[in-house]
Amino acid sequence: MDFNISFFMLLFCGLTLAQNISVTMETEGISERQTYSPDMCELLKEFGAMREKLGAMETRLKNSENRLKDSETRLKDSENQILTLKNKFSTKVVFSATTSPVGAIGPYNIDTTLVYRRVITNEGNAYNQHTGIFTAPVAGTYYFTFFYHAGGQHWVKLDLMKNSQIMVDSSDHQTVNDGADNGGNAAFLRLQRGDQVFVRMRANTHVWGEGATTFSGFLLI
Repeated sequence: MDFNISFFMLLFCGLTLAQNISVTMETEGISERQTYSPDMCELLKEFGAMREKLGAMETRLKNSENRLKDSETRLKDSENQILTLKNKFSTKVVFSATTSPVGAIGPYNIDTTLVYRRVITNEGNAYNQHTGIFTAPVAGTYYFTFFYHAGGQHWVKLDLMKNSQIMVDSSDHQTVNDGADNGGNAAFLRLQRGDQVFVRMRANTHVWGEGATTFSGFLLI
């Protein structure tokens, strides 16, 4: 399109120059030659220059709009990050619970989720005392601990589970004339909102249901 416009501009200027030939005027025996300026050609040149300037201005305006959109996107991302941090620090998540009542829990012939029914504290209500499962309310780094007490007549094997994955475990093997057993473990876990953490007791193992068998955790950051 720009090529066609330029071509017609040059053609028009050429025709104008051809028509504005020198006119010879004779006055009182003296020949006088006058040449008329092609004003239209000058106007067309100025128009072309103006079009170039407008094109450059449009390009700069487009670039400014793109930079503004990028700035708006970064600002929105920053606002979302601030909101996420605000929600995280305003959410208190702390729980601690023990097995109950007093007595042996297990052994069972299948793996079983330990249910810590007596709740000591449960800020944020992330721990479910009916299922024994902790569900992360927000993404973050959490700290979990579990301890057990058991008699010596059966062996003990507990796993700290994140969803379906074993994170850490604790065990005690049955021995001759074995007495009471005590043990536990702990871990820092990076969780996403909705991740579940619980203690699984392996098949054919047991623990003792009282205050010495506990499950606790809290949101660190």
